Amino acid sequence: MTELPRKAAARTARLAALPLGYAGRQAMGLGKRLGGKSADAVLTEVQQRTAEQLFRTLGELKGGAMKFGQVLSVLESALPEEVAAPYREHLTALQDSAPPMPTATVREQLTAHLGADWAERLVWLDGAPTAAASIGQVHRGRWRDHVGGPAGDGERDVAVKVQYPGAGDALLGDLRQLSRVARGVAPAFPGLDIKPLITELQARAADELDYHLEAEAQAAYAEAFADDPHIVVPPVVAVGGEVLVTEWLESPHSLAHVIREGTQEERDHYGELFVRFLFEGPRRTGMLHADPHPGNFRILPGPHGEPGRLGVLDFGAVARLPGGSLPEAMGRLMRIALDSDEESLVAGLREEGFIKERITVEPALVLAYLAPFVEPAAEERFTFTRDWMREQFERINDPRSETFTLATKLNLPTSYLLIHRTWLGGIGLLSQLGATAPFREILEESLPGFAS
Repeated sequence: MTELPRKAAARTARLAALPLGYAGRQAMGLGKRLGGKSADAVLTEVQQRTAEQLFRTLGELKGGAMKFGQVLSVLESALPEEVAAPYREHLTALQDSAPPMPTATVREQLTAHLGADWAERLVWLDGAPTAAASIGQVHRGRWRDHVGGPAGDGERDVAVKVQYPGAGDALLGDLRQLSRVARGVAPAFPGLDIKPLITELQARAADELDYHLEAEAQAAYAEAFADDPHIVVPPVVAVGGEVLVTEWLESPHSLAHVIREGTQEERDHYGELFVRFLFEGPRRTGMLHADPHPGNFRILPGPHGEPGRLGVLDFGAVARLPGGSLPEAMGRLMRIALDSDEESLVAGLREEGFIKERITVEPALVLAYLAPFVEPAAEERFTFTRDWMREQFERINDPRSETFTLATKLNLPTSYLLIHRTWLGGIGLLSQLGATAPFREILEESLPGFAS
């Protein structure tokens, strides 16, 4: 067996072992309970060990496994606290880090995708990565060209994003395997519907592997926000195959740091900027930045350490919106829901394909089901909290609830898949931040169809 097939087989075996490990710990836990140990203590121990195995495996495998873990990390705020607590450290660790690839491999990738003369333009490259993610890692460097910058005449500091060799095969292979083991992993995440999440990641995998598409999206965003006083998007410098070079963004921390240690002023400030970017981006570019995990958002402190601008990175997951904006029906239906016009809401959802023909629904339940998306716009300033997010999540996912039955009758049109995931992920991030933001005002400014 050659090296690549051997590695692939090892990855598959490690992923396949995840549900077996969970089942084994459950069996051991039962034995400890029979031996007199309390159910709560056993549950905590099982969840902690599951977290350690699951997220260590996901992080080490990179590829689709790590991408799956990163998506879960944003939704962590929706999990019951007794489940989320032992996972939180492992989940959030996936947002900013992964084991690095060797320096020699990085240089081989640069030669293969920027040309043998890459060192004439990339005159300095830090051997250690500054960040690592699901399909690549980032190094700081210095680029020599006619533009120049703070580094000196004709030179500027850059971020060099290098894709792991074989990342495409690993990403697709991991997602296929995760799809097979989803049912076995699902008990570790009560209430989360894992399989559709993986299916959606599979559908977007090819786009995230294409650095030319990513460069195109980032360049459009950089131009659209070039003069913005609050949002910073680094311009693209060069792109080639599996290497993307952008201007360096100097930032001490990501939003993950604010989630862990930020003051309430910082939480509110950066939370508001995040919401403004989320909805203003599509209005200016016709594209939606669809990867709202904290590692992609960097804080740029203002004078005297005050909250400043928000930097945005990683445009690999971007929805190119039909018509060049978020759907007008989306804002219009939210406004109808805010007015509690149940019959018009159902009619509008049916027209958009959310409710299929011959499917009967109770209008009041539809209105209640949409609460996580509508409630933040019902107040001048809305405070997102983990408790609120958890309450919405549990109400919708409790099999004893009427809204749970309703969910089986609703349909999510293909054109809304990435919008829905991004909005849900954005709400999850805001709930992790515990931010208070003028959500309704922002929607009135930037969401088509919403303004009254």
